[in-house]
Amino acid sequence: MTRRKIANVRERHPAIITMDFETILFSINDGAARLTLNRPDRLNSFTVQMHDEVRTALDHVEQDETVRTLLIAGAGRGFCAGQDLSDRAVAPGSDAVDLGESVEKRYNPLIRRLTSLPMPVICAVNGVAAGAGASIAFACDIVLAARSAKFIMSFANIGLVPDSGGSWSLPRLAGQARALGLALTGDPLPASQAEEWGMIWKCVDDEHLEAERDALVTKFANAPTRGLAETKALIRSAFTRPLDDQLDLERDKMRELGQSEDYREGVDAFMNKRKPVFKGR
Repeated sequence: MTRRKIANVRERHPAIITMDFETILFSINDGAARLTLNRPDRLNSFTVQMHDEVRTALDHVEQDETVRTLLIAGAGRGFCAGQDLSDRAVAPGSDAVDLGESVEKRYNPLIRRLTSLPMPVICAVNGVAAGAGASIAFACDIVLAARSAKFIMSFANIGLVPDSGGSWSLPRLAGQARALGLALTGDPLPASQAEEWGMIWKCVDDEHLEAERDALVTKFANAPTRGLAETKALIRSAFTRPLDDQLDLERDKMRELGQSEDYREGVDAFMNKRKPVFKGR
């Protein structure tokens, strides 16, 4: 990975960090980390370098205790077209490429990190989210999409299977029949249809996407992050447990969070009709 410059500007603005990469934009400001895929000429498709830079950015998200939410977006006219095929091009008759190695080393760790980060992860989708780009979006906690956006499970068009968790998230979000239809046909799914099917949080008019995403970022950057993190973990793991076990786990988390400063602050603010000031994690 080539990283041109890292600029830490905490001395002038205590809440701000900016870092310059070649394939992404990344900053931390007032409790919010913003990661923008930045290869607009290639519809922000992933290369090895982009994977490395995203990994470095997420290292900072995990290590910086001021971060309370993460926004992922795409520069230009699309969110992400998945894998840049020219980065691992293979011609008919040539030696095979080990795609499993790429998935194991790069895409799988990315999905595992996004789903397990102890904070809300927001994805703002503009334009196309295709292949692994769609899977990455569906792995986030809150997905906002512009009305012109489309989700495309394009793997079938090149003889592959959905990766980056696509075969796991699709049936859970859309149901088996719709998941099979999307995965086998590769037909584009309009953002409005994805909202109607309950696959994303909200579809908004294109001109409102930035305002909607910024409002969510501000909300989560000032929220009781520890409670949100436990809520995320409970819901994401709910399908793996029977009801009795889930009830017991809810009890344990309520007991734990009931001792937190954020809970006391939230109750006091409610009783005194004032805006709460949460400390998060």
